[in-house]
Formats: sequence, structure tokens, C-alpha cells
Amino acid sequence: MAQPTERRLTANGLHLTVFEWHRDKRDAAAPIVLAHATGFHARCWDEVIRRLGERYIVAVDQRGHGRSDKVYPVHWRDFGLDLAAVVGALDLRDIIGVGHSMGGHATVQAAAYQPARFRRLILIDPVIASPEMYASGGPIASLPEGVTHPTAKRRNQWTSADEMFERFADRVPFATWNRQVLRDYCDYGLLPNPEGPGLVLACPPAFEAAVYMASAGNGAVYDSVRAVNVPVFVVRAMAPRADRDIMDFRYSPTWPELAKQFRHGRELHLPERTHFLPMEDPGMVAELINEPSAS
Repeated sequence: MAQPTERRLTANGLHLTVFEWHRDKRDAAAPIVLAHATGFHARCWDEVIRRLGERYIVAVDQRGHGRSDKVYPVHWRDFGLDLAAVVGALDLRDIIGVGHSMGGHATVQAAAYQPARFRRLILIDPVIASPEMYASGGPIASLPEGVTHPTAKRRNQWTSADEMFERFADRVPFATWNRQVLRDYCDYGLLPNPEGPGLVLACPPAFEAAVYMASAGNGAVYDSVRAVNVPVFVVRAMAPRADRDIMDFRYSPTWPELAKQFRHGRELHLPERTHFLPMEDPGMVAELINEPSAS
């Protein structure tokens, strides 16, 4: 697969890194814009992109992730504003917007903020809970006062991407991932340690924890849901168990009634698949993006 062009854009008041594939094909078909999940980065999409053929594709390192600026405080509204600013800066139109998890939340907002630029949306297990969940503060509200999310304790320092790969290869949830996706997650998910030798996570654990802690703070996402006037395909993974651990991210965070809230929404429920569908089965995700009936 051809290597992407890395670009650093000024958008929404900060520097965001984007990766572009096949820029020479920009006018040949609808551009695809990919938004990743919390704690991940743009290059986690590489194996999906490899299966989409030679077409113009943009994957974004969202704020706090990858090679983009790390900016506090964290509010989920900003991820959508950032993505809207990126597609505006690139002057993209007729976009197929694809978002996984938090990236799905951001994609919905971006399509509402920039309605003339989007053709359709594919939301892969988006983090959009029920309106009641936002009103109650969600599961984060059950954490003791003053206690941050456990992701803040993730191991941050590594000697190499190989060490990271070997540590994760047989662990949940990574053990079920496509091996090359896991390699990309490790290879592009580390940056030189600014304070000494070795490497550190491109999404700092403290930032990832802040994203989770803020996840119930954007009930206004339903204003965006109601505003989107293009076809929306919601792909929902297995339902969460009542006794699940807060650090077990395999279960769907998507409100089962979400697809019905869009003007032109439909749903595919995959009760046997986990939240990490793009990592486990990039071929299926590429097929969903290319689905003729969704065009």
C-alpha cells in the first residue's frame, strides 16, 4: 500500500495532524474521512484503508492523540469542532464520514456543523449514549469523588514498539486483533520521550483518562443527531453486561435506539462482535464503507 502524506493543519485554534492517501485521486470519487477512537490514532485505520483501493482518504489524529496538539480542558464538543475545521481547511465535499467510538461522536457533530460537506456517515459503535445517560452523568458519575479514570495509570514509557507489541499480543482485547493492526497501533502510537530516553504513548494516559471522564458531558450531541440530514449507518457491537469492569472496553457504548433518532438512520447490530471491530476485522469494515446500498 502507498504511504500517506502527513500534513499538519491549523484548525479550530490548534495544530492537528492528518494523513492523506492517494491525493491524486481526490476528484475521482467521494473522499473518505476517518476518525479514530479514544486512545488510538489515525494510522490504526491503515488495514481498512489498504482494502479500500486507490481513492482519496483522510485519517485524522484527533486532539490529544497521535501527532496532534495535546490541549486541555477536554470537552467532547471540541472533537467535532476540530473535525469540522479539518474538512473545511481541506475544502472537502461529498464526504463519506467514518467514525469509530469517540470518532463516531465527533463525525456526527462535524456533519451537523458542516452540513454541505457530507454525503453519508458510517458510525462504528459510536460513543453516543441515551439522553437519560447524559442527564444522569453516566457511569463516570459512579466513580468516587476525586478519583480519575483508571486509564490514567496505563504504562506510558516503552523502549520500543516491539516491546509494546509483545506485551499486548496475547492480552485482552488485543489478542483478537488483526496482527498488522496491532503492529500499526504500536509503531505509530509512540513518540520520543521529551523528558529522557525511550518512547511514550502518543496519547498520554492523563489525556485519555480526561476524555473518558468527560464522556457524559456532551448531551448536546443530540442537537447534532437531529440536525444531520444525510444517510447514517450505525454499526452496533455486543450489548454491555451489567457487571462489566470499567476497563473492559469490548462492549458497545451505543444507545440501541440511536439509529432511529437520525432522519435517515439505519442500524446493523452485530451481537457477537466487540467494540474493536475495525481492529479485529478491517476487511468487514472496508466492506461496510463500500456497501453499494449505502452510497
